Amino acid sequence: MSTSNTYFETKKHYPILDGLRGVASVLVILYHVFEAISSGSPAGQLINHGYLAVDFFFVLSGFVVAYAYDDRWGKMTQWDFYKRRLVRLQPMVIVGSLIGAALFYFQVSPAFPAIAGTPVWKMLLIMLIGCTLIPVTKSMDIRGWQEMHPLNGPAWSLFFEYVANILYALVIRRFSKLALSVFVSLAGCLLIGYLLTGNNGDLIGGWSIDQTQLFIGFTRLLYPFFAGILLCRVGKIIHTQNAFLWCSVLLLIVLCIPRIGDHQHVWMNGLYEALCVIIIFPLVVAMGAGGQLNTPTSTRICKFLGDISYPLYITHFPLVYTYTAWVSNNKLTMNTYTIAVGLGLTLTSIFIAYICLKLYDEPVREWLRKTVLIKKASK
Repeated sequence: MSTSNTYFETKKHYPILDGLRGVASVLVILYHVFEAISSGSPAGQLINHGYLAVDFFFVLSGFVVAYAYDDRWGKMTQWDFYKRRLVRLQPMVIVGSLIGAALFYFQVSPAFPAIAGTPVWKMLLIMLIGCTLIPVTKSMDIRGWQEMHPLNGPAWSLFFEYVANILYALVIRRFSKLALSVFVSLAGCLLIGYLLTGNNGDLIGGWSIDQTQLFIGFTRLLYPFFAGILLCRVGKIIHTQNAFLWCSVLLLIVLCIPRIGDHQHVWMNGLYEALCVIIIFPLVVAMGAGGQLNTPTSTRICKFLGDISYPLYITHFPLVYTYTAWVSNNKLTMNTYTIAVGLGLTLTSIFIAYICLKLYDEPVREWLRKTVLIKKASK
């Protein structure tokens, strides 16, 4: 009996990048909380550019995927790669869909006009489809927001993450640095062109199945994800003291900058967002990759934030839906009370993410590692 082990030892993590992923996940929740009580006004949104955290995630994911897999293609097949990515990501996709289903009928409100008329069988069907991450069309919307994942909106970015992984495995991994540089440059031009000439001057969108939203989604995906891969291959990391602190502060500032320009000068905000995605986010990743953690406390903080980051991102939005329904039903606005409840929601989301991580995600991934990633073959 011989053993062919298709499971590789996990490489050393970049702990600061793990921590920054957690920081960005928390900022996403806070963005969604303030979005619910800002009455749609940019002036009331304290984390005005919080949606750009998704684009930061794409840069980070590209960097990490290249670091983890670029030198392993001689030892694994495409299917091995897909299995490894599914083992890493899919278990929590299922939990996100289940939580979304459990809270769905608590969200009946003017904000979600389709919920009251949605039969249970249809909601359960959407839940099952959501567990696969297959997007649904607008005709299957059960909320009224036309999302490709109506029970767990942020799953749209995971859908595009899967698309990026498939593109990487099929084609992009074979690119030389020069070819990849050309591809990333063209994707950057697409991004800049959309931001400077589009009607909105921002990167909001990508979560519906129609021509416009899919275009936004791919525009948001192609540059940052593959720029992250290019950054890893080039190896241009930046060594700086207190990198986690400075990178976290930079992320906070970038995402909290108020919207720039008025409705007649939307290109100004578009220029700012292009600067963030094309320059600042790769810079933050390069600084995070080159930094060191010098104290046990900072190491524990980054590990905790990194561990909960993905469970937090993929499970928090059903709670935000419920919070939004509460705000809508009671015609609430931003005040001390609604902010306090929103902060309570944030802490609850972190608690749920940690419980999911320890009681479900880690045990399930370990079981899948042993049963799916490690093969035994008889001679």
